[in-house]
Amino acid sequence: MYILKNSLISILRNKGRNILIGIIILVIACSTTVTLAIRNTANNLVKNYEESNDLIATISLNRNELSKNFQGGEDAQKSNIEAFNNIQAITLEQIKSYGESEYLKDYYYTYTTSLNSDTLSKATDSYEYEVEDRQTTTSSTSTTTGGTQGEGKGPGGEFGGRHTITNNNTTTVITKSKEIFQSDKNLTGDFEISGYSSYDAMTEFIDGTYKVEQGEIFSDFSSFECIISSELATLNEISVGDTITLKNPNTETTYDFIVKGIYKDSSTDAENSANMYSPSANKIITGSGVVEKLVAEDEELVTNITPEFVLQNEESIEKFTEELTQKGLNEYYTVTTNLEELETATQSIENVKTFATTFLLITLIISAVVLLVINMLNIRERKYEIGVFRTIGVSKFKLTMQFVLEILIVTTIMLCIGAVIGSLLAKPVGQQLLQNEIEATQQADSEISNNFGRGGPMDMQHKGIVKVEQIDSIEAVVDFTVIAQLLGIGVFLTLMSSLGTMFSIQRFSPLTILKERS
Repeated sequence: MYILKNSLISILRNKGRNILIGIIILVIACSTTVTLAIRNTANNLVKNYEESNDLIATISLNRNELSKNFQGGEDAQKSNIEAFNNIQAITLEQIKSYGESEYLKDYYYTYTTSLNSDTLSKATDSYEYEVEDRQTTTSSTSTTTGGTQGEGKGPGGEFGGRHTITNNNTTTVITKSKEIFQSDKNLTGDFEISGYSSYDAMTEFIDGTYKVEQGEIFSDFSSFECIISSELATLNEISVGDTITLKNPNTETTYDFIVKGIYKDSSTDAENSANMYSPSANKIITGSGVVEKLVAEDEELVTNITPEFVLQNEESIEKFTEELTQKGLNEYYTVTTNLEELETATQSIENVKTFATTFLLITLIISAVVLLVINMLNIRERKYEIGVFRTIGVSKFKLTMQFVLEILIVTTIMLCIGAVIGSLLAKPVGQQLLQNEIEATQQADSEISNNFGRGGPMDMQHKGIVKVEQIDSIEAVVDFTVIAQLLGIGVFLTLMSSLGTMFSIQRFSPLTILKERS
């Protein structure tokens, strides 16, 4: 209590010096509060984004490996397609085997095939026609006619008046043919049947690209239930609850599907902007169990499998890739992830967090040095006071604690005021920093666009990168964590700046101080 009383008296007696120290600490407190609030909020944003957006691995064709077997020249196209056809497709059994991995949280897939229909009209803005091949042939026939009886013989004993007549017959043969040679991995039916293994696999519905406008999504992934596009429903006057009939293009076997819902595709694909219908107009969505039944009846049915594996973390990427290789993944396939997309989405906020962390460290270092120098000057000014206290019997420990308590009281008051001011500044400052980072990113993208001769923003698809929605807002909040960190920093600065006081008081001799004073 004695130490606290003396500390308060000393603070009030030396107002000018303590006001100067208080102003410095106030500035430090404001800047520290703002940087801590921005840093913590940025950390939470990145963490929440990573938790809500899974790290996904997919299996795709290794184009580099595939191109090694390609040949050049006009006659090589057919052999190249045949080489492509010889690549063994990934089977459903392999996908399920790959999904049994300790490096995965979950996995799902889309099992796709195609069917035809005699009762549905395909949504298309073009039509097929046959090419006529006209071949004209000319044949000649000769006919010899003789003269009438009674006519005299001519030279050589032949009857006079015989004639040879030649007839030229022209025949035109018209043939109609259509010959197409293409990859046997292409879906051949008019309607794409996309079978999803779970709701998690329906990423288009999760991100809002597709939305069910009428009816509802099916709940059984093995029943012949489906949802169709609004374009296909309008073209064929189909309503929820109707039954549509599709048939196998190979065996002509028919299947009845109950329409449970009608969805709308809201995607904006620049490459399909010239088409009347969206890319999903003829896409009929059902469960993967339905496609498995179709394939069980006809193994010749062309199918595509698109798996997605949810990885545990970033460290699992390499380990999972090695595991797939050990399980026999073909060399013509490679594992790709959306890691770059996730990093791109949080790039701006990560830059802001890095800036805030750097600024905080610099602020703490400079603050500690400045306060240490001020306290050293304070000790020199109060040298005689220290000598008097030591002469009347005040211990070094108590004297040291009084000086430390003085700076701690001033620091605590200024930290509280600085926390209030910093909380008001944190949000606008954080938002402005983020906007500057976003503008810098857009400027870099614009410069790349100009390199390609484009005036506007570069379409990320042209760079081989999937465009993702970046974090464009930061609500920097001063919460309990920020207050606790701020108090910890205050204690740290107090101890650092009091080091000089502690050493000086331990070193000073009261008699020497009083002699110097006299």
